[in-house]
Amino acid sequence: MKFLPILILSIAAATSLLAEKPSRPNIVYIMADDLGWADVGYNGAKFYETPNIDELCASGLQFNSAYPGASNCMPSRACIMTGMYTPRTSMWTPGGKAKGDRAKMKLLVPRRGDKKGDREFPSKGALDPSVVSVAEVVKKVGYKTAHFGKWHLGPDGQGFDINNTNGLGAGLEKKFYGNIDVAENLTTAACQFIKDNKEDPFFIYLCHWDVHTPIRARKDVVAKYEKKLEGGKWGRKWNPTYAAMIEAVDNSVGRVREALEKNGLTENTLVMFISDNGGHSGVTWCDPLKGAKGAFYEGGIRVPACVSWPKVVKGGSECNVSITGVDIMPTFAELAGADLPKKQPVDGKSWVPLLSGNDDGLADRAIFWHYPLYLQGAGYNQVVPVHGTKNNYWRATPCSVIREGDWKLIQFFES
Repeated sequence: MKFLPILILSIAAATSLLAEKPSRPNIVYIMADDLGWADVGYNGAKFYETPNIDELCASGLQFNSAYPGASNCMPSRACIMTGMYTPRTSMWTPGGKAKGDRAKMKLLVPRRGDKKGDREFPSKGALDPSVVSVAEVVKKVGYKTAHFGKWHLGPDGQGFDINNTNGLGAGLEKKFYGNIDVAENLTTAACQFIKDNKEDPFFIYLCHWDVHTPIRARKDVVAKYEKKLEGGKWGRKWNPTYAAMIEAVDNSVGRVREALEKNGLTENTLVMFISDNGGHSGVTWCDPLKGAKGAFYEGGIRVPACVSWPKVVKGGSECNVSITGVDIMPTFAELAGADLPKKQPVDGKSWVPLLSGNDDGLADRAIFWHYPLYLQGAGYNQVVPVHGTKNNYWRATPCSVIREGDWKLIQFFES
């Protein structure tokens, strides 16, 4: 019977192909709040200590041109959750209004303090609950989903099986800013979720409140950095308390990786670390980048980002292709084998090819930002002048931004 050897060979070939294709990975997305591009060791930080983040980066792929979809917290997170740029969600900034001296604003925009006539265009403070989130996308194909930490998008849920905080819309989220134990507590919850769900694919969205202001941390860790500051010639004043907050986030990364290892999940778990926007000018330094959080110069929108997936990603890799926040939904959908929403536009592109060194056209695409409001600056983050003067006052004024390849254009609409 000649068909029997052929059948055996066919089965063997199919089995070989299945063995080569990695099973759907667990996905752990760890995000710091307001951590600057230069605040991690692998990007040159000397005073701050990030050994666990650096080790994660060394074990996988370092993104050298990673950007959020916006320059501040709330709209950045909306881009991650929805795969859509800010003009589609109309979420521009927390509170939805401009901040600064109204006499210095040339254009008519929604402004803080206005009681009427302040809605010249849509400016929302919460995500529409009908919008499909990345958690809902992967949940449809069997992923267990959990959100731990900051939400900042209004009433929460949005497809998470477990959600251990209440959203800003419920009026409870702000109490965690400056909580010196919150990073540790969030991480404990995430590690327990890993243990409880190790038999199923899972998606963890772990969003730290650290290192957002107010700047507070454990006294013993602060003392360590105070001693370090006194014992060295650092050239400028660094903030020991901020350094201690960074250490809390770094410890979280280490503990999550330990939990994955303990439960035998390291090889087929993709762990990504990133920040939601640039560093805060009041507490850290963003140079050599210009500007800081809220600005659309590189200091406000370029962030540290790296990903580890031992089963697929070669350690010590670097990628110079630009990625942005709206890419998260299509990327995680591809990893999970899930379909994207059919009735909701998705502006991002999957960067799964980058994990194996292929750009698949991503290097040639343009990425965008749009900001129709005003945002007052402070210190070195006063980077945009009042219209018609040389007086730098603003972090940002109404503008649109495009980056394509090595080129970047900021179009300011006042001029």
